[in-house]
Amino acid sequence: MGNLRSLSGFIFLTLAVFTTARPKSGPDQKCKSGPVDLVFLIDSSRSVRPHEFETMRKFMVDILNTLDIGLDTTRVGVVQYSSQIRSEFFLKTHSKLENMVNAINEIVPLAQGTMTGLAIKYLMNEAFSPGQGDRPKVPNVAVIVTDGRPQDRVTEVAAEARERGIEIYAVGVARADMTSLRAMASPPFEDHVFLVERFDLIHQFGLQFQDKLCGKDLCLESDHGCEQLCESSPGSYTCHCLPGYRLNADGKTCSAIDLCVEGKHDCQQICISSPGSFTCDCDQGYHLNDDKKTCSPIDLCAEGKHGCEQVCVYLGPGNFTCDCNEGYRLNGDKKTCSPIDLCAEGKHDCEQVCVNMGPGIFTCDCNEGYRLNENEKSCSAIDLCAEGKHDCEHICISAPGVFTCDCNKGFKLNKDKRTCTNMDMCNTVKHGCEYQCVNTPGSYYCICPEGQLLQEDSKTCGTCKSANIDLVLLIDGSKSVRPQNFELVKKFVNQVVDSLDVSAHGTRIGLVQYSSRVRTEFPLNMYHTAEDIKAAVMKVDYMEKGTMTGLALKHMLENSFSEAEGARPASRNIPRVGLVFTDGRSQDDISEYAKKAKEAGITMYAVGVGKAVEDELREIASEPVEKHFYYTTDFSAINTIAENLKLNVCPAESQGEVAMKDPCACENLVEFQQATVNSLDQLTQKLASMAARLERLENQLLSRK
Repeated sequence: MGNLRSLSGFIFLTLAVFTTARPKSGPDQKCKSGPVDLVFLIDSSRSVRPHEFETMRKFMVDILNTLDIGLDTTRVGVVQYSSQIRSEFFLKTHSKLENMVNAINEIVPLAQGTMTGLAIKYLMNEAFSPGQGDRPKVPNVAVIVTDGRPQDRVTEVAAEARERGIEIYAVGVARADMTSLRAMASPPFEDHVFLVERFDLIHQFGLQFQDKLCGKDLCLESDHGCEQLCESSPGSYTCHCLPGYRLNADGKTCSAIDLCVEGKHDCQQICISSPGSFTCDCDQGYHLNDDKKTCSPIDLCAEGKHGCEQVCVYLGPGNFTCDCNEGYRLNGDKKTCSPIDLCAEGKHDCEQVCVNMGPGIFTCDCNEGYRLNENEKSCSAIDLCAEGKHDCEHICISAPGVFTCDCNKGFKLNKDKRTCTNMDMCNTVKHGCEYQCVNTPGSYYCICPEGQLLQEDSKTCGTCKSANIDLVLLIDGSKSVRPQNFELVKKFVNQVVDSLDVSAHGTRIGLVQYSSRVRTEFPLNMYHTAEDIKAAVMKVDYMEKGTMTGLALKHMLENSFSEAEGARPASRNIPRVGLVFTDGRSQDDISEYAKKAKEAGITMYAVGVGKAVEDELREIASEPVEKHFYYTTDFSAINTIAENLKLNVCPAESQGEVAMKDPCACENLVEFQQATVNSLDQLTQKLASMAARLERLENQLLSRK
């Protein structure tokens, strides 16, 4: 700062020397201002007249005469500018005054525009560059002399130059603009800005600064009172402090700066202060990291600074405890470990045998003839019979890990204790077969003569009528049937019942009525006599509403033929028969459950009346279709269907199929026509009889009068 202020005085002094045309100083009169790098930036635009440029040339020479010129003292460079820039000589070019004067006298003006901003940029980037002789830590001073307004921008580039440490003096002559001069010059403006009307008036501003530049150094020649450092400035001085100290309010003494107390540090834990600086430290149990600021906990376990035999457990910064691996126990010294024998200590849950596998480890085993279970603790007896690990021909009798052989009924064990010999049971036991006994290995079975079936007792024989079936009838109770016709349907059902041998062990019958919904009137296991079933049928109430045949088929498949409702298990091979009675087209899809019913092994029959759709009847009926559906146009003829409908369930014949007459066959049409004519004749005879009775009653009434 003191050197820069000295330079300010130096510039003003040189200006004064120039303007007053004082005689050149001898060697002993040189101003000892210290080393300076000085560059003149002179305006040589066309507005500068030749005699004015000569005055400017003399101005620079006279300033040089006052300086201590040399490579180690004051270096000087000269740059002229107009619309372009030209360096006349750089700071490194000349080390002698006479060489500089000769170079200045040879300058030829450019005589163009006024690109001051461009010139300052050149000054900053080129003239004051190390390559052109600029010295580090030596003040840079620029003197700009111009007589007009810049034709480019100077504010930004001048600010950048000042930020780089260049002290700028702006000297304006005649037409120069004060605003532009202030934009270029360093502060304070009263020391760095000069504006005169003409070149010959510059001398008015020189003499007042000579003493500031070349006056005495008060720090060296006076009792300044500064405790630590004194910095000279033209005609004055300033006290300063060493690094780490702060100047007190008296402006002379200094106090140490405690950055720790002021909180101006970034130590994570402990701050240790010294004047103007600090070092960081850490709390006990922590160490300082490489960044010299943050702390990390000391892990004695990780650093191996412990005496644990097996496991070191970190308990916090600088603290630990010892532990043992699984299967070991910490000894009294809290450092070493001993193996744990869980079997010997009885700390196991093995059912039979505990095997020590190492420290704290065991496995379970079993006694001979036993096998360890999946829980690896309990044991189960080895059943060689169940596992098939035996060679008994018939029966294997197991004991843990061993077995003995035996034979089925009707056989005896041979001497090898493994194989068996057949005994003739038909000749040695009371088999009870009604017709014939047939031997099998260790057993027998009964057979019947041709044309008869073996009954449920597996001994007696019977006719086909006594065979067993499970029959479910689905009757249409929609409103199109009408109440009087529904009574005919119930009579039809009872005719079918009369044709079967109904009993709990024989044929079972269930009844389902459907319309827009489905209702089980009675399941297969409710009634076991024909009389009970017929009585229940006559009590059935007419439902009316729609015709949901598909829903009824679904109900039959999923419910009616379930064991819960009396159907006998499929393993018994009791034929399952479903009979659908309807008078119209179904209002829902029948395809899915008609198919599923047949796939489930149910033999399906379809009986249609009136508006029943033949395609639907055929889709419901089992194969061959011609034997499983029947149709008539009138409810009054359904009794004929019942007469012709025979449930023939002998396995050797139809296997439970209903033998039905084809309504389209010629002979059946003739038979149907004859039956109809007979029925009409009977009705006619009944009508004539009733008419005769009415006539007799009328005659009796008349005779009484």
